[in-house]
Amino acid sequence: MFQTHLGEYAALLTAVFWTITGIAFESAGKKVGSLSTNLIRLFMAFIFIGIYSLITRGSFIPFDASTHNWVWLSLSGLVGFVIGDLLLFEAYVVIGSRISMLIMSLTPPITALLGWLIMGEVLTPQNFLGMLLTLVGIMLVVLDRKPKNKDVVDSPSNGIKPTKNKIKLNYPIIGILLAFGGAVGQGTGLVLSKFGMQDFDPFAATQIRVITGFVGFSILFVFMRRWKKVIEAIKNKKAMTRLGIGAFFGPFLGVSFSLLSVKHTTTGVASTIMAIVPVLIIPPAVIFFKEKVTLKEIIGSVIAVGGVALFFM
Repeated sequence: MFQTHLGEYAALLTAVFWTITGIAFESAGKKVGSLSTNLIRLFMAFIFIGIYSLITRGSFIPFDASTHNWVWLSLSGLVGFVIGDLLLFEAYVVIGSRISMLIMSLTPPITALLGWLIMGEVLTPQNFLGMLLTLVGIMLVVLDRKPKNKDVVDSPSNGIKPTKNKIKLNYPIIGILLAFGGAVGQGTGLVLSKFGMQDFDPFAATQIRVITGFVGFSILFVFMRRWKKVIEAIKNKKAMTRLGIGAFFGPFLGVSFSLLSVKHTTTGVASTIMAIVPVLIIPPAVIFFKEKVTLKEIIGSVIAVGGVALFFM
C-alpha cells in the first residue's frame, strides 16, 4: 500500500515540512533579512544532504550525476532557489508566511498554464474552473471592502455625491507580487527538476540544485557587497537556530521529498497535495505569530486549495 502511493505520501510529508520551514524562515528573515536567510539556509542544506548522501550513497557530492542531470538541475536551482525563493523569502518579511504560502498555491495552475501556452499541453474546462476557484479563494483573503467615511453624510443637499464601498487590499501589493513571483519561479523550477532528474536519486538531485543556488546567491552578495550582513546574521543565535530548523525541513527534507514525490507520481498530483500548506499553516501562524485569522480567510484558503485539487482531478 505504502509503495503503491509512495509519491502521494512523499507529497503529504512535503506539505508538512514546508509548513514548518515557512514559519522558521519568516521568523529568521525578520531578524536578519531575507537575503542572508537564503544564503545561510542553502549552505546548511548542502551540509545536511552531503552527510546523508555520504552515509547512503558513499559520496558527499553527487559526482555520479550525468551531464544532463547537472545542466537541467542547475538551471532548476537558479530558477527555483535564486529567483523563486529570493522573491518568496522577501514576501515572508513583507506579508508573512501564511499569506505568502496561500498565494504560492497558484504554483500548480501557473505551471500547467505555462505548459498550455508554451508547449501546447491540453487544458480542459475543469482545469480552468480549478484555476478560477484558486484565484477566488486568494482574492477572498487579500481583498476587502473599504468602508466610506462615516463622518461625512452623503446627500444631494450638501453637495456630496453618495459613495460606494471601495475594494482595498488587506496586504501590501509589493508583498503579494513578490509571493506571486515566487510561485512562478518554484513552479518552473519543479518542471525543470523533473526533466533533469529522470531516474537520478532525489536527494542527490536536490544537492545539485542547492549548490547552484548557493553559488548564485554568493555572486549576488559579491555585487551587492552584503557579506558583512551574513557575518552579523551568523552571530545572531536565535536567527541561526530558526535557520537550522528551516534548512533541515526545507531545502533538505522538503525539496528532496518533493522530488521523490514527482518521481513516483505525476507532477499534477504531487503539486495538488503539496498545495495544502496554506491550510496547514493557519494554526502555527496563530500560535507562534499571534496572527488574527478571520473566518473569511479560512474559507478563502480552503477554496484556494480546493481549486488546486479540482484542477488535477
